Amino acid sequence: MEFYILAFVSLLLCETGQSHAQILKVSEEKFGFFLDKNKKTVRVPFEFYSNLIIVPVQINASDTLRFILDTGVSATLITDPKALGNQNLTMARRVLLTGAGEGNPVYARVALDNSLSMGMMKAAHQNLLVLEEDFLHLSEYVGVPVHGIFGYEIFNNFVVTIDFHHKELVLQKAEHYTYRKRKGEQYPITIEDTKPFTNAVALVADGREHPIRVVIDTGAGHALLLDQTSREQIPLPEKVIRTQLGRGLNGVVNGSLGRIERLKFGSFELDNIVASFPDSIAFGAKIPEQSDRQGNIGCELLRRFKVTMNYQDHYMVLKPIKKRLREAFEHDMSGLEIRSLGTNLQSYFVQAVLKGSPAHAAGLAEGDEILFINDYSPQEVSISEVYKMLQKGDGKVVELLVKRDGKIFFAKFVLHRMI
Repeated sequence: MEFYILAFVSLLLCETGQSHAQILKVSEEKFGFFLDKNKKTVRVPFEFYSNLIIVPVQINASDTLRFILDTGVSATLITDPKALGNQNLTMARRVLLTGAGEGNPVYARVALDNSLSMGMMKAAHQNLLVLEEDFLHLSEYVGVPVHGIFGYEIFNNFVVTIDFHHKELVLQKAEHYTYRKRKGEQYPITIEDTKPFTNAVALVADGREHPIRVVIDTGAGHALLLDQTSREQIPLPEKVIRTQLGRGLNGVVNGSLGRIERLKFGSFELDNIVASFPDSIAFGAKIPEQSDRQGNIGCELLRRFKVTMNYQDHYMVLKPIKKRLREAFEHDMSGLEIRSLGTNLQSYFVQAVLKGSPAHAAGLAEGDEILFINDYSPQEVSISEVYKMLQKGDGKVVELLVKRDGKIFFAKFVLHRMI
């Protein structure tokens, strides 16, 4: 399953009950997001799992946590409330969060006046949203502990370069960033409701271009998502498969997967893109006033570039990573959806099996525990690497050692490109 965060939430400002003296005291301190020691530029290494950017973050005096960096999430969201341990947070009102997915609404509490750091980037006097429970179970799908999501404030306060090749973020103060052609090609963006939109994208079919307006979404693991509920009617490809596309804030997002003949992203042309077409009940119907938005571009496509986002001056810069630009777009060829469970997330279980898929033909079923995959144990290969293993090599044999109801057996199937 591809994963994407579609959390359309806003941070609510609440009465803090601070005295006049307290307000005078904090007015002498730094507020908001800044680079420590007046640095002009800082570099932050990141991890890249399941096509998601995972960065190291500390909240107040916490241990180092893992956060997903999402271009458009408006609030800092703590998805795992246990991550903050026994911190005595100042909790305010309860709020309802809405987003994509077919599940129930989720609730969070506003935690007032916190500090946040990501390497030499700091933030002071920040309100956070803390989920009442870990509804999203991000860690189980990503395969490493994930404790929260943030992004908009990072991109809004700095020029952010995402170097996918070196797995590094470069944060710069806007006044110290100068665009030069050697950094890549520049394209306009607009920031609306905290999300970056661009018109520099077009679908290409039969030699004709069909411009579309999309969000640049680093919280999305897929390459391209197209919203059929938008005003611009986008037909489904002739060949599609029905599947779970991922997870949003309100649960599972179902829909169809198919291939787009060609996509223009700026001046770059990419062929045979795997595109997601979410059901309206899971996506478009829950996102108001999105009629002028035809979809989003996620990290499966973005990772083929060095990407710079300059929210203040309303442009992005794309510099291709030539080797990756030549990589084919692929989807899971097994029909398996897997979750990592256990104390160290090193037990792999089958979450679902696509009917008619190679895994279905091999007799695999929901709840099966995968003990070995091609002679690798879960301790030797991350779930992100398992996903890659199942996305490459049409015709490749995959062998599993499986445990079901206390019994152990072998299963074998051949990977098959289903779209």
